[in-house]
Amino acid sequence: MKPEQPETSFGREDYTDPVCPFDTSMFEKEPPIRSVPVSRIIEKEDSLLAAKDWDGAGRLLKYWKKEAEEGRDESGLFVIMNELMGLYRKTGRKEEAESAAAAALQLIPAVGARSTAAATAYVNAATVYKSFGRPKEAIPLFEKARRLYEELLPPSDRRQAGLLNNMALALTDLERYDEAETLYRKAIGLLEEAGCDLPEQAVSWLNLADLYYLRDGAEESEEAVGRCLDEAERLIEDPVNPRDGNYAFVCEKCAPSFEYYGRFFYAKELTERAEQIYREHGSRE
Repeated sequence: MKPEQPETSFGREDYTDPVCPFDTSMFEKEPPIRSVPVSRIIEKEDSLLAAKDWDGAGRLLKYWKKEAEEGRDESGLFVIMNELMGLYRKTGRKEEAESAAAAALQLIPAVGARSTAAATAYVNAATVYKSFGRPKEAIPLFEKARRLYEELLPPSDRRQAGLLNNMALALTDLERYDEAETLYRKAIGLLEEAGCDLPEQAVSWLNLADLYYLRDGAEESEEAVGRCLDEAERLIEDPVNPRDGNYAFVCEKCAPSFEYYGRFFYAKELTERAEQIYREHGSRE
């Protein structure tokens, strides 16, 4: 809502001609920036994603994208484009994800080039590129983000672990296995030190299993893969984990890995558990 103009003793017609032969547009003031309610948007998006309502989340973000553009709220638009690229990536929409990534990177000056927000945009964009078969282009963005995170965040911050995990995935795609293993183990160590994100640690262990399988072959890696799967299951089953939308997403994400390595019953259990959580969240909306 625009603020009401203060009452004055004269009107616009008192200081401009009714029909002016000159271009006076340079004297016109731009309307004030109209900020979008970022916190409320993210909160609503999270509730929709927890219920697996991808379409609803997309409509929400596109509506507020338009509002941010019309209100010239570049910092708000930056946040929305980051959310959109993540949503499009998760739903496999390559062109939209890459377009949102490019837009978010262009908006970095609105939040500061040397900020954690900028670093997060680099991580998000790099993850998009990696997800759609462009790991070589992802690595420089991950490296930019890593330098900023190391400068601006404490080592125990979970964002550092997320960066290391995603960067390791890109390195694995490029067959730079030893570098990737180092990053996975560093990410696990950071999360253990922080005493949080057990499901995220589980994902790292499953990624390590894939790395060993790809690097060493099925027979040579069998024992190492088994240890990774055992550790991932232990972390997923820890009763400290809240059964929320993020937990459901991790269960759903991990199930195919357990199935691939022959643990069919546990994979089925994880899939059913995720579906149940999504239903419960959806029923509360």
